[in-house]
Amino acid sequence: MTTSPADPRERAAGRAPRRALVAGSVGNFIEWYEFGVYGFFATIIAANFFTPHGGTEIEGLVKTYASFGIAFFFRPIGAAVFGRVGDRIGRRPTLILVLLLMTGATTLIGVLPTYDTVGAAAPWLLTLLRILQGLSAGGEFGGAVSIMTEFAPPGRRGLYGAWQSFTVALGLLAGAGVAALLATVMSEESLGDWGWRLPFLATLPIGLVALWLRLRLEETPFFRAAADGETGPAPGPGAPSAAPERVADPREMAGAIVIGAARIMGWAAAGYTFLVVMPSYLQATLNATFQQALVATVVANAGFALSILPAGLLSDRIGRRPVMLTGAALVAVLAFPLLNVLQEPDSSAWVQGAAVFVAGVVVGLMAGPGPAMLAEMFPTRVRYTGLGLAYALSNAVFSGCAGLIITEVIKRTGEVDIPAYYVTVTCAISVLALLTLRGEDHRGALPEAARAEKAAETEEETPCA
Repeated sequence: MTTSPADPRERAAGRAPRRALVAGSVGNFIEWYEFGVYGFFATIIAANFFTPHGGTEIEGLVKTYASFGIAFFFRPIGAAVFGRVGDRIGRRPTLILVLLLMTGATTLIGVLPTYDTVGAAAPWLLTLLRILQGLSAGGEFGGAVSIMTEFAPPGRRGLYGAWQSFTVALGLLAGAGVAALLATVMSEESLGDWGWRLPFLATLPIGLVALWLRLRLEETPFFRAAADGETGPAPGPGAPSAAPERVADPREMAGAIVIGAARIMGWAAAGYTFLVVMPSYLQATLNATFQQALVATVVANAGFALSILPAGLLSDRIGRRPVMLTGAALVAVLAFPLLNVLQEPDSSAWVQGAAVFVAGVVVGLMAGPGPAMLAEMFPTRVRYTGLGLAYALSNAVFSGCAGLIITEVIKRTGEVDIPAYYVTVTCAISVLALLTLRGEDHRGALPEAARAEKAAETEEETPCA
């Protein structure tokens, strides 16, 4: 008897990848919306929590970015802790837990008392909530990318993984858009007094929607098969099966994490420099207004968003290596010219807009294929932990410290080209690391599935007794 296309089980199987994309993406959206908002309101947060009774704007920014960086250094801890949980009990329950933690911590920032109200306790309370956000963010990436790539149909891992980066762009755009809207409709005094709280409080209703979506999420077929000790999952028609896998050797695991972090170092550094730190840099160093800085950031993030999905799709066709190498090389080559355009007083708004748009586009060439590239480096039993740690370590050092490093070095040296030096060096290192990437990894199955194919070929070649 032929199965009807309307069979509920068939319909459910067809919806599972789409649900994985939506449920995985929404957590990333919240995470990066909040990180974007914090970066965009850095000067206001500095005034409310770190320099309420004077001090230079640069000094306040250094303290604010120090709190920003501390949160990033807790991301590897979150990646290790939640990754371990996600690789043992499943992606779905772990992603629900990290979502609750992120939503709660972000909402509490919106009601946090300032220095004028509770004194020196205010910056410490803010830093504590940033630490909780860092822990949850560390557990978010590995789980989200795992479910997206493990549910992806054959030949679509790059595109599915790119949705993680795409929702990062949407989150940053939403944060910039909300900040720009508030800066337009509110007076500077009201915005600094209480208006900055509104974007953080908006996380609560968004988080409740995200929770509903994740409660409806299924566990991935790769994890179910690994947990049951089966020969492999069946994520879709034509997908290869997976062999029972061994837990990765600790030294191999550590080496893969370091290489993975190096491959995305340029993405981490350039992404935060051009997409998050830029507003404060333009205000504190180039004397731009708050509105001008936010508009520039929105344009840069628009370019970033527009290039991500095409880059992920292209990497499914020609490979992760050529697409990511192109992005890293272009950032290294274009960093100084693009920054010089922004520094030139005679540059028109259109020329400056084109410069920041191009900056966003080239970062997207790295961000699109990046998640799938990391997922393909680790087997199922350690994928959540491995790719999460690689991403978290790279972001802790090269994203979380971007604002602090750039602002502090400019303060000490007066050199306004520091952002260009920073992204050029990190992208050059990424180029070297990406050269070690095999060009055909995108065509095969995920690691354990590839071993299954090899085992099947060996069985076919073995003569019968």
